[in-house]
Amino acid sequence: MLHKEPDKLLIYSDGASRGNPGPAAAAFKILDKRGILMKSSTQFLGRRTNNEAEYEALIFALKETRNFTKELVHCFLDSELVVKQLNGEYQVLNPRLEVLWLKVRELQQKFQNVSFSHVSRSNINIKEVDRLANRVLAKMGK
Repeated sequence: MLHKEPDKLLIYSDGASRGNPGPAAAAFKILDKRGILMKSSTQFLGRRTNNEAEYEALIFALKETRNFTKELVHCFLDSELVVKQLNGEYQVLNPRLEVLWLKVRELQQKFQNVSFSHVSRSNINIKEVDRLANRVLAKMGK
């Protein structure tokens, strides 16, 4: 009997805000375990803080990822705060972030396993989603 390796996807997401709060955008890319791009997308968010934009970018990505797998998802973000909150190292004290944190937790239940890792802004995939989010803001004249 052949054992099928579970599907594993990688998410790189980033939120950008011009001002804190200010006009904000989100971007993500979903890669398969070999690094092949499955999907990339951006979204204008309206007025948000940078931390809210970071959470919303991840939520946007997790919703789209459900179209590709229900198994393993590894999320990479450059927001140390968001990663530490999601990994239980920091409490979520801001009520607006708590609502977003709860949305991520709800989406996590749709998968076999979701993990969160902090990566440097110098990571090539984070640089790309940062550029995409900022391009949305530039197009909006923000």
